[in-house]
Amino acid sequence: MKIIKSFFAAVLLFTGIFASAQNNDIGAWYMYFGNNKVSKKFNFHNEIQYRNFNGIGDLEQLLIRTGIGYDLTENNNNVLLGYGFILSQPYINGEKTENTEHRIFQQFITKQKFGRFNLQHRYRLEERFLEDDFRMRFRYYLGFNIPLNNKEMLPKTLYLSAYNEFFLHLNSPVFDRNRVYGALGFVINKNMKIEVGYMNQIQENKNRGQIQIGFYNNIPFTGN
Repeated sequence: MKIIKSFFAAVLLFTGIFASAQNNDIGAWYMYFGNNKVSKKFNFHNEIQYRNFNGIGDLEQLLIRTGIGYDLTENNNNVLLGYGFILSQPYINGEKTENTEHRIFQQFITKQKFGRFNLQHRYRLEERFLEDDFRMRFRYYLGFNIPLNNKEMLPKTLYLSAYNEFFLHLNSPVFDRNRVYGALGFVINKNMKIEVGYMNQIQENKNRGQIQIGFYNNIPFTGN
């Protein structure tokens, strides 16, 4: 019970930051990540991200992503082919605009464990079909989590999570952005966890922070 209270105390802290975000440049991202094992080797990935310019009510971007993955080795190495739909509503010269993007991507994820450290590398190549342009982008993600009150990521475990991800265009300009993230997470049960954190995004001409709440749901394969 103390562990649950500690986690929700952190949630209340971030809720206070959400309230102040209404009057500053901190955005908010609300995210759902699902992974459904449809066989011993294949998995179905799905996610929805609702990104807001402030706490809530001013849509920045709606991202829907899905894909089919294949485990090269059990639990550690996965390749995936996916599709993403992105609706963006940026401000240009003070006026809100709207554009859509269709995205195809290929990725490889490999996981490692060093003591209590759970490490993940993700390599992703994206083909981005914008309304008036086509671009290709490479992304590299390095993330880890560390359980705090248990040695493993068991139910009712609090953990620290962090990652760095950089984005590179395959054409000019090469640098797109870099994201640095830190969070406190809670393992609800063996299939579900939740994270509350802060991400700083660095682009060529701006540097902006986002509060993030992410829910993760993994559905295991139950067939023969």
